[in-house]
Amino acid sequence: MRAEENTRLTRTGPGTPAGEWMRRYWQPVALAEELDGERPLVTPRVLGQDLVLFRDEGGTLGLVDRGCPHRGADLALARLEDGGVRCVFHGWLFDAAGRCLEMPAEPEGSLFPAKVRLGSYPVVERAGIVWGYFGPGEPPLFPELDCFAAPDAYTFAWKGHLDCNWLQALEVGIDPAHASYLHRFFVDEDPKDGYGKQFRAASQGTDLPMTKILREYPRPRIDVVRTDYGMRLTALRRLDGTGLDGTRLDGSHTHVRVTHQVFPHAFHIPMSADMSITQWHVPVDDTSCYWYAVFTSLGEQVDRAEMRRQRVAAVTLPDYRPVHHRGNGYGYDPLEQRTLTYTGLGTDINVHDQWAVEGQGPVQDRTREHLGSSDRGITLYRKLLAEAIGAVERGERPRFVTDRQDEAARFRGPVALDGVGPSDGWEDHWERVAAERRAASPWAAAHLAQQGDAAQQAKVQQPAQLATQQPASQQTGR
Repeated sequence: MRAEENTRLTRTGPGTPAGEWMRRYWQPVALAEELDGERPLVTPRVLGQDLVLFRDEGGTLGLVDRGCPHRGADLALARLEDGGVRCVFHGWLFDAAGRCLEMPAEPEGSLFPAKVRLGSYPVVERAGIVWGYFGPGEPPLFPELDCFAAPDAYTFAWKGHLDCNWLQALEVGIDPAHASYLHRFFVDEDPKDGYGKQFRAASQGTDLPMTKILREYPRPRIDVVRTDYGMRLTALRRLDGTGLDGTRLDGSHTHVRVTHQVFPHAFHIPMSADMSITQWHVPVDDTSCYWYAVFTSLGEQVDRAEMRRQRVAAVTLPDYRPVHHRGNGYGYDPLEQRTLTYTGLGTDINVHDQWAVEGQGPVQDRTREHLGSSDRGITLYRKLLAEAIGAVERGERPRFVTDRQDEAARFRGPVALDGVGPSDGWEDHWERVAAERRAASPWAAAHLAQQGDAAQQAKVQQPAQLATQQPASQQTGR
């Protein structure tokens, strides 16, 4: 990759090509729980813009610029009162729409307040995340992805900070091969204790732990295809090693792992048979980002207290920065590396990924890399990204942006899975299993029925349907 191309894809500040593209989508700006305190006001930085997010006394959300338009005072310490935020420098009061309601130091009856506006942005709460829109015109509709369609009781949202550019943070999630190495465990835990933990459950359709499969089959066959929302990735591992009892497997069954890249900067992956993760990677600026994840359950309601308990000890609050970082070696333990894990970085895979992407530097120098066949997802995403940036420059609508309700309703799922089934006809097998799983869901079946014929809708973006598309390995000449 040329240096100028790397710059074009990674820089997202105001006026940059990638920044203009990214501003066509809703962006996560905070977890809803961040506004639960005594003073519901936080100061996120998103896409290089300094902001104030607040909830007024009536419950209305406001997302505004952090600098007061009077003389630039910092609204981080604004008084939250009288239906808005009041600057403590001269008492100017602004509502959630950015209108100036009061200028107490100006003459009574002055028309000056009507001439002053504080920059404000559309804001909405969905799936435990507060989202802002920073682009031109009206914001797009939210797609009917599972994480947005599921009732609140079936979702849990979390976030974490990374000291690196957003693109390398995303790319680790569209790289199916890395899990066999970076997330390798030498000892398999009991899958029954795997609730809320990535790669700890048994793969669907078998009692084999995911960790055993990833460890013993480190060379998956990877196929990637374009979709309306981004891309679908399939990693296939034919099981011809040993079972839990040491007997030889005959290769008649294959481990299938289906994941997705969802525009603009999310990936969608399975956690267990019932739970999936949709995770966005939002630039703070060009050298840091936050990931925001929504865990969505098709089966039972999410145990939010347990999910939060598992994660809160790994971060510092209120900024959600990881406890393990470059400054303390990410918690590296050489004895653990010899006996328990491939990395020696503990059992939290977020730390593994953090080490991998932060170690590439604040902004990865892609002029020095050498991509292989296992990097097909990364190769295709960069191509899609360049196409989307070009579309915005031409005044066109980029991928996965719509103002039509019928199009938004069509973008459902997508189905992520990790399972073991027959090697022959695996596409049909998993299409059937996925449809049955959704039909048995307390909420997904009803949602599909509302959208139309449930049986037909259950097939939207299912593995077998997508398998008929041309693999990106052929599209890109690999």
